[in-house]
Amino acid sequence: MRGETIAAETGYLKESGNLLFHIAVVGVIVGVAAGHIWGWKGDVIVPVGNSFADTMVSYDTLSPGPRADPTQLPPFSFTLDKLDVSFEDQVTGAGQFGQPRDFTAYLTTTAEPGATPVKQVLKVNHPVEMDGATIFLLGNGYAPIVTVKDAHGAIVYSGPTVFLARDNNYTSSGAIKVPAATPKELGFFGNFLPTGVITEHTGPISVFPDVRDPKLALGLYEGVLNPSGQASSVYTLNTKEMTQVKSADGKDVLRLWLSPGETVTLPGDRGSITFDGVTRWAGLSIRHDPARNLTLGSALLALGGLIATLLVRRRRVFARVTPRPHGGSVVEIGALAKADDDGLQDVVDRLAAAVTGAGRPPR
Repeated sequence: MRGETIAAETGYLKESGNLLFHIAVVGVIVGVAAGHIWGWKGDVIVPVGNSFADTMVSYDTLSPGPRADPTQLPPFSFTLDKLDVSFEDQVTGAGQFGQPRDFTAYLTTTAEPGATPVKQVLKVNHPVEMDGATIFLLGNGYAPIVTVKDAHGAIVYSGPTVFLARDNNYTSSGAIKVPAATPKELGFFGNFLPTGVITEHTGPISVFPDVRDPKLALGLYEGVLNPSGQASSVYTLNTKEMTQVKSADGKDVLRLWLSPGETVTLPGDRGSITFDGVTRWAGLSIRHDPARNLTLGSALLALGGLIATLLVRRRRVFARVTPRPHGGSVVEIGALAKADDDGLQDVVDRLAAAVTGAGRPPR
């Protein structure tokens, strides 16, 4: 005798999630490609108190996409008013002393020429949004402020010079180039030390990253700073056509050890150098990605689709009722899953209990 069969299936959301995931991945690829083609990014170091205008020549490095026009950058500008940096100065655990705790930059931004200036706070992982661009805080360091005068007392160089940190205590190296010096161009090289000491084995080093006892340890070259007009890094000296200056007695190379406010007269009527003080600089990355909303939205959809694919169970449950010749019926219950499903047996047990009335289905 032929029985009646009924079946039900659940878990279609799993297949929908799988389809959504793959469509969203295509969206991510399209968004990333569009951002690369029409977007741009640039990096710049800005000392505290200095301003930045969003033009090609203002960037230290600028990488436009193949279809981006670097001459049509958004016309915003900003001034770096202050940069607060804090370091751990107590031993609270292994490796904690001297570790950075917070970096906060305070900006005054202007969306376009003539617009009302706006005060904004820039932190690590908390960028500032401008019209068509996003400003990220990536790094920081020190810029010693020096004044160089010639033998007649005329100022030939003055201002902050960016030095780049090369260890966790911000021992920073850099170069101070004085092309206006006479009779020969001058180039100072060496280290800025926020908390400076001289040790017998390592020489001048910094023992703490914050400004506790700043020092400048410098040497001096004279000659031609840029031979044949070749471009060179602002952080190093090209000494190909330069000679290292020696001390007044001519026995050793000149070594300068300067504290803030200190002036040293250079030998041989070369003038003097004054360590006026120190300011901080912020390393900023400015990026424009016209397809970032598409990329973000697609990534979120892909995540949602992946979660649905992994968590939703695809199940098929069926029952067949066959009448017996002498009365009563035989009920057959079965279930099938497309993958491992530890809860499938519980589903069958619940259905059997509900059909036979053998007991209340467990919750």
